Amino acid sequence: MTQPFTSTVTDNIAELVFDYPPVNAFDSRGWFAIADELDALGQREDVNVIIVTAAGRGFCAGVDIKELAADPLKIVDVNRGNYNTFKAIHCNPKPVIVALHGFVLGGGIGISGAADIIVASDCTTFGVPEIDRGAMGGGAHLQRMFPVQKVRYMYFTGEFIDAAEAYRLGAIEKVVPKDQLLDTAREMAAKIAAKSPAMVKLAKEALNGIEDGDLEDKYRWEQGFTFEAYTMEDSQESRDAFVEKRDADFKGDS
Repeated sequence: MTQPFTSTVTDNIAELVFDYPPVNAFDSRGWFAIADELDALGQREDVNVIIVTAAGRGFCAGVDIKELAADPLKIVDVNRGNYNTFKAIHCNPKPVIVALHGFVLGGGIGISGAADIIVASDCTTFGVPEIDRGAMGGGAHLQRMFPVQKVRYMYFTGEFIDAAEAYRLGAIEKVVPKDQLLDTAREMAAKIAAKSPAMVKLAKEALNGIEDGDLEDKYRWEQGFTFEAYTMEDSQESRDAFVEKRDADFKGDS
């Protein structure tokens, strides 16, 4: 299988770049591969900081809906792949910076919400369109970025917010023009990479330990509802309508 990303290490800074046209929407195998690479980078002695960014039109459009429309039982693998990826960022012993541009959807929200630092280009938009795809998920990580009521509005409506609003709400460290995005992330990473690796590792463990609640447990709770959603006719209809590029016709099952 061709990996949906490239990975390099320079000057103790790892860069994992999503590169899976057209929109960096990954199937279950892709998610597992991303998680494995992040775990591996976190264990490398020559890596002090990890940058996650993307090539193409946007950062990440989430999961491959076509895979799920063809086989709803794939949700088990997709859930596990998402869980492993987000945990590989949040619990990584090394700080993880995400450098975002374009669309940040679904699994892209999970990646961003799990990260330690976010930098974004001024063209970035954030959204959780799961309600229109017959799924749940993303709230735990979205709530790590935005206030509760903003999260619920985005979750219930599927509407997007832009980088300026995300910055106003405190999720983003810097908003920059797209051509300055990677340089900005590298500058941040270099500052951290120059610190004592042992102290930075200890600091991340300490900071994770004082967070409100267990992020992984909260996300697992959400994923249970995604699995339940996949037993409903409306969930399948949402995916079929998305793949077929038509309006959904809901029957109102509950």
